[in-house]
Formats: sequence, C-alpha cells, structure tokens
Amino acid sequence: MTRRPHRRDPEGHRRAILDAARAAFGERGFARATVRDIAARAGVTHGLVLRQFGSKEQLFLAAVPGHRELDEVVAGDPETLPERVARAYVERMEANAAVDPLVVLLRSIASDQQAAAKLYGAMEASSIRAYREVLDGEDVAARVAMLGAQLIGVTVNRYIARTGPLAELPVPALIDHLARTLRHILFAA
Repeated sequence: MTRRPHRRDPEGHRRAILDAARAAFGERGFARATVRDIAARAGVTHGLVLRQFGSKEQLFLAAVPGHRELDEVVAGDPETLPERVARAYVERMEANAAVDPLVVLLRSIASDQQAAAKLYGAMEASSIRAYREVLDGEDVAARVAMLGAQLIGVTVNRYIARTGPLAELPVPALIDHLARTLRHILFAA
C-alpha cells in the first residue's frame, strides 16, 4: 500500500474547514454540529480545526456570513452608520438567512441554551468592539445590545416565523424603517 505524501496547505485547509463549517452549521445548527464532523467533511483532523480556530464558537464566528463583515460595515462616517447597518443586514438575510449567525443562534437556543448563550456573548462582545471604533459614550455596550435585540426581533418576525407586517414589507421599505429605528438606538441622547 502506497502512502500519499502529506501536503501542507494551510490556506487550503482553512478554506476547506470554513466551507465544511458553513455546511454543518447551516444543516444542523450550532448545538448539533460537531467539530469532529466538520473536520471529517473538510478532510482534516479534529486537532487541526481546533489549532486553527481555538473553539467551536470561534469557528462559528469565522465561518458564518455576516458577523465577520461587521468591521467593514461599521467603518466609515458615523452619520450614515444606521443606513449601512440596515442595508447590510437586510441584504445578507435576504440572500441566505438559513446560515446567518442570528438564525443559527436562535434555532440553537431550544436545543442547547448554554451553548447559545456562550455564542451570543461572543457575538455581542465582537459587535461591541467593532462599534466602539465609531461610536462615543459610556453606554456604547448598552446601545449595541439594544441594536442586537432589534435585529433579533426582525430576524424572528421576517426570517424565521415569516409572518406579520415585517415579513410582508418590500426590501427597500424594510431597510428604511430599520435604518430609522437603528438611528434612534445608536444616537440616543
């Protein structure tokens, strides 16, 4: 039996792990997806996944769309921040809500509340860090938490339950309403 030579391809492995993680989290949710399954799908070892990402939570944050783009969305003129956030959120959710971090998180709460709380805490801490780059004030963390609560509500209404006035709004109207609400949250006096 001939052994295949070991090929070092850190970037290729990283891409394969992220692709496998996206598929696993999208299919099984955060709580039921395992690092071992993700490693097997990627054709790498469980240890390599943990060496590259540290934990299942960090792998989730790196793999799912939306959260990792937050730094790009937040950067820029604070005056247009609510519009940028609303547009990026709605466009991301309209494109593929099934693998969005909020949807996966909300679906995971029922099956593993402790894991979901840990994941939400990591997502919130990352969001607070990003928003502190452009917002001032002692209450930035509270405003970011309120922004998160607003997006969770829209996510449940429009993308999970898919019922009611929010589910029926055309995309441009949803972006407009959401931007106005986020403006009040982010720039409250």
